[in-house]
Amino acid sequence: MHKTIRAKLFLTFLITTSLVVSGMYAFMRWSLEKGFTEFVENRQQERVTILIGDLTEFYANNQNWHNLATSKQKWIDLLWHSSRRQRPPDWINKTYKEPNDVWPPTLSELPSNRHQIPLEMRTMLLNSDKSIIFGRQEALAQLALHPIHYQDNIVGYLGVLPGKVVNHSSEVRFMERQSKAFIWIALLMIVLSASLALILAYILGRRLKHVTSAAKSLAMGHYDVRLPVESKDELGQLARDFNELAIALEQSEQTRRRWVADISHELRTPLAVLSGELEALQDGVRSLTLEAIDSLYSDVLRLNRLTEDLYQLSLSDQGALSYRKVDLDPIELLEEDVNHLDPLFKDNDISIHWINQLKHPVQIYADPDRLSQLYRNLLTNSANYTDSHGQLVITLSLDNNALLINFSDSAPGVPESEHPKLFERFYRLESSRNSHHGGAGLGLALCANIVKAHNGLVHAESSAFNGLSIQIELPLSL
Repeated sequence: MHKTIRAKLFLTFLITTSLVVSGMYAFMRWSLEKGFTEFVENRQQERVTILIGDLTEFYANNQNWHNLATSKQKWIDLLWHSSRRQRPPDWINKTYKEPNDVWPPTLSELPSNRHQIPLEMRTMLLNSDKSIIFGRQEALAQLALHPIHYQDNIVGYLGVLPGKVVNHSSEVRFMERQSKAFIWIALLMIVLSASLALILAYILGRRLKHVTSAAKSLAMGHYDVRLPVESKDELGQLARDFNELAIALEQSEQTRRRWVADISHELRTPLAVLSGELEALQDGVRSLTLEAIDSLYSDVLRLNRLTEDLYQLSLSDQGALSYRKVDLDPIELLEEDVNHLDPLFKDNDISIHWINQLKHPVQIYADPDRLSQLYRNLLTNSANYTDSHGQLVITLSLDNNALLINFSDSAPGVPESEHPKLFERFYRLESSRNSHHGGAGLGLALCANIVKAHNGLVHAESSAFNGLSIQIELPLSL
């Protein structure tokens, strides 16, 4: 069974916060024990210093250890006096009659409810020659010796056996209370973290569920689906990107449908004409004359031009047009294309004028065949759509590191509101610049793709001669 994203988010948040809380608990427990241990060790050192002072005072009053060595009760009273307690505990009375070498008592001799060994139960007294006054012979190797000085001489040693430094029941209770408090705090933090993780997982899971549902709708072709933008974070940005994708797909689908409809319409017209003329020839309504054959041939040429334009445009859309770019002189190539199409301009009685503002030859990095295709499309458009006795003015100039080529022809013109649409495929004006010359509205769309492939720009505007002006901007070679 697969876990939902909500469950995964919840478990991720819960495990992360649990690890953080556990780490904080361990660190706080370690820090408390370390700090408390240092505090108690310092206090024990102070008690050892006090005990050495009491022993020094006893030696100064008696000039030896004899009175102390012969009375274990004095030894025990002195130990408890140094700890500033009122009196020794009752259970210590049984040790008074034991020999001096049975000190301190073993752990088994202590009451069973004590978990710590008091400092008094871990001390031994030695002579200056380290012979035992009170203590066990087998424990000598474990002793930490502290010298007892009197009149600049060492008169004995206080030995302390190793053991836990927490020796008061109040200290033990304090540590137990703190440990329990830490545990409860850790559990409370985990519960709060789980609650917060559940809320966050629900919120994020709900928003991701909306994205999933919208993506499924989009995959099914419902391009009108949109996500609400509820925040400015990454999920909000995801919603905005999704909406932009949906809009782009919706526009693409509309363009595809419009293009299919336009292609069907453009193909239907010449095919209908061909079909009608062939039927007329079959029925004998029309004779198979040279004029009829020329008419059929012109329709075939129109159909061929349309299919070739569609093929070239589809290749440019897919990036499949082959571009073999080299450094070349674009003006020289333009002059060759103008010369090639000069008969077409003369047949339509259109004059060509040059305005060359270049002070020296320029070079661009371009494909000569595609650049020639661009030039010829624009020149052919001007030759076909400009009225007789008109003109075409070709202006060459520089703007920063770009070459500007402007094709400005005379009437008829194009309304300014229609200029941005001229580079859309199958777009044609319902005016004198229309399809009666055989165009399908694909030439300028193909020109725009070629210019884009050369990292250039192209735009249309009204010319100074009441016609149309197409300006191309191509970057110069570095």
